[in-house]
Amino acid sequence: MSNKKDIKLTLALQKSGRLHEDSVKLLKECGISLFNGSGKLKVEAENFPVEVFFFRDDDIPQYVTDGIADIGIVGQNVLAEKGSDVRILEELGFGKCRLSIAVPKQQAYDGLKWLEGKRIATSYGRILSGFLHHRGVKAEIHPISGSVEIAPGIGLADAICDLVSTGSTLLANGLKEVEVVMKSQAVLVGNKTLTEAKEEILKKLIFRIQAVKKAVNNKYILLNAPNEKLQSIFRVLPGMKSPTVLPLAMEGWSSVHSVVQEDRFWDIIEELKTQGAEGILVIPIEKMIE
Repeated sequence: MSNKKDIKLTLALQKSGRLHEDSVKLLKECGISLFNGSGKLKVEAENFPVEVFFFRDDDIPQYVTDGIADIGIVGQNVLAEKGSDVRILEELGFGKCRLSIAVPKQQAYDGLKWLEGKRIATSYGRILSGFLHHRGVKAEIHPISGSVEIAPGIGLADAICDLVSTGSTLLANGLKEVEVVMKSQAVLVGNKTLTEAKEEILKKLIFRIQAVKKAVNNKYILLNAPNEKLQSIFRVLPGMKSPTVLPLAMEGWSSVHSVVQEDRFWDIIEELKTQGAEGILVIPIEKMIE
């Protein structure tokens, strides 16, 4: 019988590519130290019961399905294309992009009907086929791996379907984005039949990941305000429960501490100033646990 302390969760990460650095960074922010200076494909963490394998991103969904790895970090686009039978455990918030259809920029594109009968080059034939079928469009899907964006320029296809982040690669190749097929980001996926002991380790890992994500999406703010303005300021500040208020040495004034969501940050700061807040300090949050 194996000792419970010897049980480790196996995690599959990209060995290279756009998700590799962010995945390793996430583990570091979760307090998990990896030492992979020699470029090993298998590494054990020193301070958490996890063993990390570095694989090609296209292989990760199947390895998790087959139980070679218990969990993995992979893009939703890869997961959808492979159609693997895994659990999606957590959206991770990095590696955001979109899978889009693009055509030559001089082309007068007038909607999906333009694609009827056209040749579309892509590495994502499964996803594109489903997209077109759902919309009643019949087109010829031309499978291609790598350098998809050059296909229209060399006469191989009329359009492409590829990942887009900033759109600069499309512009550089004389293309324009016309349809978004799906949006994607990195996700944590898991095998459906983990042991109870491994599920316990997984819960601890997800707890850490969620704390890191909440910290990234929120800012800690401190401000000074006259006491007669506090109630109006409270209405602007949606904290975790309620703002913390501490009296200042200056009579009639208080210090207010709260947490503000990143996506509403500037609107809230502007409103606070109009309500009489002064000396506003903004502090990044390393971890956030509720």
